[in-house]
Amino acid sequence: MKVADAIPEFADAFDFEEFNAMQREALPVIVETDHNVVASAPTASGKTALAELAICKTLREGGTALFIAPMRALTNEKESEWERFEEMGYSVYVVTGERDLNPRRARHADVLVMTPEKVDSATRKHDSRRYDFVTDVDCVIIDEVHLLDSERRGGVLEVTVSRLRRLCDPRFVALSATMPNVEDVAAWLDAPPEATFAFGDDYRPVDLQTGVKTYTHGENAFADKYRRLYRALDLAEPHIREDGQALVFVASRQDAVSAAAKTRDELAERDVPVGSRGDYDFHTEAKELGDDRLRKAVLDGVAFHHAGLSKADRDRIETWFREGKISILFSTSTLAWGVNLPARCVIVRDTKYHDPLEGEVDISPLDLLQMLGRAGRPGYDDVGYGWIVCDRSDADRYRRLLREGTEIESHLAADLDAHLNAEIAMGTVDDLDDVLSWLETTYYYVRAASEPAAYDFEGLRDRVRETLESLVDRGFVEMGDDLAIQATSLGRLASKYYLRLSTATAFHDLAQRDRIDVDAILETVAAAAEFDSVSARQSEADAVDAVLGDADGEAALDDGGRKVLAILQASTSDSIPSDLRSDAWIIRRNALRLLAALREFLDRFSGPRAANLSRRLEARIEHGVSRDAVSLTAIDGVGAGRASKLATGGLSRPADLVDAGAAELTNAGLAEGVAERVVEAAADLPDISVSWDDLPDTVAPGDSEMCEVRVRNAGGGARVGVRVTVNGVEMHEKAAYLTDETTAPIGVFGADADELDFEVEVSFPELPIRPVVAERVVRVA
Repeated sequence: MKVADAIPEFADAFDFEEFNAMQREALPVIVETDHNVVASAPTASGKTALAELAICKTLREGGTALFIAPMRALTNEKESEWERFEEMGYSVYVVTGERDLNPRRARHADVLVMTPEKVDSATRKHDSRRYDFVTDVDCVIIDEVHLLDSERRGGVLEVTVSRLRRLCDPRFVALSATMPNVEDVAAWLDAPPEATFAFGDDYRPVDLQTGVKTYTHGENAFADKYRRLYRALDLAEPHIREDGQALVFVASRQDAVSAAAKTRDELAERDVPVGSRGDYDFHTEAKELGDDRLRKAVLDGVAFHHAGLSKADRDRIETWFREGKISILFSTSTLAWGVNLPARCVIVRDTKYHDPLEGEVDISPLDLLQMLGRAGRPGYDDVGYGWIVCDRSDADRYRRLLREGTEIESHLAADLDAHLNAEIAMGTVDDLDDVLSWLETTYYYVRAASEPAAYDFEGLRDRVRETLESLVDRGFVEMGDDLAIQATSLGRLASKYYLRLSTATAFHDLAQRDRIDVDAILETVAAAAEFDSVSARQSEADAVDAVLGDADGEAALDDGGRKVLAILQASTSDSIPSDLRSDAWIIRRNALRLLAALREFLDRFSGPRAANLSRRLEARIEHGVSRDAVSLTAIDGVGAGRASKLATGGLSRPADLVDAGAAELTNAGLAEGVAERVVEAAADLPDISVSWDDLPDTVAPGDSEMCEVRVRNAGGGARVGVRVTVNGVEMHEKAAYLTDETTAPIGVFGADADELDFEVEVSFPELPIRPVVAERVVRVA
């Protein structure tokens, strides 16, 4: 069946002219009905076309399609691939981070592309103007729905889909690699039998032979990597000698780079005929690669591929691999999930990987099957070969996986309390009956009904009731006498910021303390449950000790928590030791998210003063600047280096730059245009002054007088907290959005002290600007 005959108005949306057997079988249900669809098919059999067919039907009917991709790297790939839709007049928009979101573009997009986590976050805020677009989708395509079986991410996908069904009830088209219990997913999504497809291996374009090969495990993990590499090369070599190609999956980006470098030497040692050094045109093209190590490797027929490479470099590597210029390619899991890049031989060298937040983690069984499914080049090979290289102790487990496959389980139970709290916080459930109705929309419920013994189906409702009662007991939810439920401020904040509930409790507890300082904030974040699985390698211990010294505040932290604390402390001065840098980026990124949440907890439960302290600490960790320079990071166009340079010159507040003017900043080394823009941006930030008005210089013993202090803002409006103390005792505190001025009462009482030390502190809970402090002394005489 030709594309132009089946959907003539969208023929240009496909990069091929004729549908294959699998696509032809599913096409009528996808294009001609409104059924929810579940399709399971072997890797590389053409499932992407099913997603595109669903998009075409949605666009034809004037609707909006949402494509949920399993990884962020793949959302960008889809944006590039689907320029074909753009050329046809439709808008494709990838929804990324909070700061980069363009709500107007999202609202007017015809095709939205998001990860499960981003859809979860957006649907939690669906009633805001910024995210209301997420409830206007007409069709949701779930790519790689077997992500449900992921211990960390499966629950997120599950509750997100259930939430979308309650919010806007779109059509669902769920696609997956081969899975034995496709009927459970179909039951969950209400896909009828005629819209449930389980395409077997006979739909693979190339037969697949798989197996497990073992290696002798040693005491040194570094040496083990090379033992596995040599085993992988033994498996790949015969295919490469026959002009085949090998794709080898490794655990990390650095592993891909180092394995490629070692393989170049090893192939030369074995006299395997690979490489294109005699190809002048290829030699010239290779010079355009941005990565030096990659540029050297490709000429020897070896390359690596990971999400850290530029898109241009990744595109070149993929093209050259398809053209046969690269014989062996080392990759992280990115290639397994999205890019159609088959090889005659696929080898999984690493079945475990190091996650900075989880420690050593097994690659999921479905990921392994996804990787092996890349074996076999249509049109070139009659058979593809896939191998898992593992320790002997794991061999039987992986052989059983290859023989029997793996069913898709639900992992919602592990975080049931957090997910239920989110639903209550959003108002999608209002009472106990609603809670039980919500439960029935989950894959957890469907899977439990399918496997009642394994999931204790009979006790499921009781477990959910107990979870609800626990949320009430811990202060996340309030329940009335009529069993109506609603979230507390604690519950709403936990949901808004995607927090583990134990972390939300710890943040709330911190906000109740009489004294909150930088050490307390850092230690609370480092101890967060989100970092529970962070591990500290032996080689990192000295670096952690060097940063933390003899500090005793972190005595309660385990080794992983101390590592997190060390990275955060070192980040405030941009001095992270080299031994800690490999995990620092992901730890800092998660810590910044937690600090943003903590700031709002402190603002809500402690006050603007504590919130400002947290906000400044967040900015210092993000930019690596000193306390003196941190206020300048609030200015658009002022980064870490520029802030530090200006602070060293005595300009440490936005108001200082406004007073100095563009000419002085130009003298300080800024280009004239940059200086003008910086001054203009600084003028949009608050410029606070304090006047004491009628405050007397003296007061007689026993006398009293009520006065006022006036706080003026000559700059841009901002939320502020105004705190008045006398001799260290708080007299008055207020919060306000200050555009011009506000006042605060001051009581002057002739006390036993010789003098009254008044202090007015103006803090900024949402800005990293140091508080403005004004002091005045009144003598008692």
